[in-house]
Amino acid sequence: MKVKNPRTQYVIELLTYNNETKLGFLLVSTIVASAIIIALAGVSILPYDPIEQDVGPSLAGPSLQHLFGTDILGRDVFSRILYATPNDVFVSFVVVGVSLLVGALLGATAGYRGGLLDEALMRCTDIIFAIPALVLAISIAVILGTGVIHMMYALLIIWWPPYARLARGEALRVSHQNFIEAAKASGIGSLRILMRHVLPNILTPMVAYATIDIGSVVIIYAGLSYLGLSIRPPWPEWGAMVSAYQDYLVSAPWLPLFPALVIGIVVVAFSSLGDGLRDAVEAARIG
Repeated sequence: MKVKNPRTQYVIELLTYNNETKLGFLLVSTIVASAIIIALAGVSILPYDPIEQDVGPSLAGPSLQHLFGTDILGRDVFSRILYATPNDVFVSFVVVGVSLLVGALLGATAGYRGGLLDEALMRCTDIIFAIPALVLAISIAVILGTGVIHMMYALLIIWWPPYARLARGEALRVSHQNFIEAAKASGIGSLRILMRHVLPNILTPMVAYATIDIGSVVIIYAGLSYLGLSIRPPWPEWGAMVSAYQDYLVSAPWLPLFPALVIGIVVVAFSSLGDGLRDAVEAARIG
């Protein structure tokens, strides 16, 4: 499909580069659309109220009436998983989006300007990289306390360094290109060069990386929720549901299986789209 706008055409080519990208885009679009609809419509669009008890028999198996069965309190598991979707998607997008923005600005500035700023950024990221991400996130979350906002703060503190490193590397590559040298020779200031020439030329590979990274945030956030550091019961969250239902793995295996399966599908969706975008970007560079 050809369009007149070259930027729009470029985006279309990226999203339709191969079957993996197409599948990832379809799954991601479905997940995001579902999250938006549920967030706007609320519980009225769900088959059952996610916290209402005794909507069905206790520990009923999957059926047409209750697609994912019911839990020990007779709550509809399918409705609970759907209700948790906007929260998990929103947290993941905010964490990755803010990390991308902060990391791109810091990394691009450090890579382009160099000097003390570049050295300070590298040492700061080295310190954060020295500690396993999940361990550091748990430590920060325990200090800040439970709750979605505190979980986002904890994740944001540890999530921006990879983006800063990536932006720095891309800025170093771009800063020696002919068009940058021409901009310098014409008397354009460093800030303007950074904003108009460096950042636009490093964002595409960073967005591809960020797309894959959303799945990583989903897993880490689910892990924190599994430990009871996020939403408090009775409101549902995927990781918290796996934790609450794990005791029924033998007697009612569908209870922990379905929320875990949804987490896996979301991760695969964003990973497929991100991998496809990354391959398309690399192919465009080589071409």
